[in-house]
Amino acid sequence: MFSLFKSKPKLSDLIPEGTVDIHSHILPGIDDGAPDITHTKKLMEGLNKIGFTKCIATPHTLPEIWENTTLGINETFTTTKQQLQEPHQTMLHRAASEYMINEAFLERLQSEPLLTIKDNIVLIEMSYMNPPLALKEIIFEIQLKGYQPILAHPERYLFYHQNTKMYSTLKELEVKFQLNLLSSVGYYGSSVATAADFLLKENYIDFVGTDVHHKKHIDAFENKITIKSETQLLNAIERNTYFK
Repeated sequence: MFSLFKSKPKLSDLIPEGTVDIHSHILPGIDDGAPDITHTKKLMEGLNKIGFTKCIATPHTLPEIWENTTLGINETFTTTKQQLQEPHQTMLHRAASEYMINEAFLERLQSEPLLTIKDNIVLIEMSYMNPPLALKEIIFEIQLKGYQPILAHPERYLFYHQNTKMYSTLKELEVKFQLNLLSSVGYYGSSVATAADFLLKENYIDFVGTDVHHKKHIDAFENKITIKSETQLLNAIERNTYFK
């Protein structure tokens, strides 16, 4: 007797060859991602086996924890690229940052150019504890400076799980959403997977990223997806071709 329920695919099986990763922490020794060049190479090897052929490095910029600067990130990117061999040298596509939006970010926004993942597109994140009190005003300031904000992993902000109207508010403000791929396999917990499913079903997700920090993230791509919105996930993965 055959099963009436189709088995869910592994996440790695949904990643087509040539996919661009727009959110990764693979630069060595610059944040909580790869601690050294050896780990950078291992992470890139793992990503390449999954199907990623270009990676945009997005180390955290978070004052008093990872006080990265445009100059420092670019220097680390250049040095790292010189230490890599093909295909990983070409695979390390671009240096950007994942900016924590807070008062310090607003000061940075006014004083120096931001590192973007392409053209004027800037990757932002919020605290997992609480959203910024002046979130709408910060979004406005980012746009006023000519940037298009992409919010990293909106499904992981637990304070929005019971306030999903805020997601639609952010979309009305023309904020793009980047889903963490591992949310689709329940890596961050069932509530995050449920939020990911909701966002996909509502067609709120614009792009995807690995947000890879370490080998456990690579290994988790071999898990089966738990979400229902497989078609919407595939569509979001396909839209990452914009960053080639």
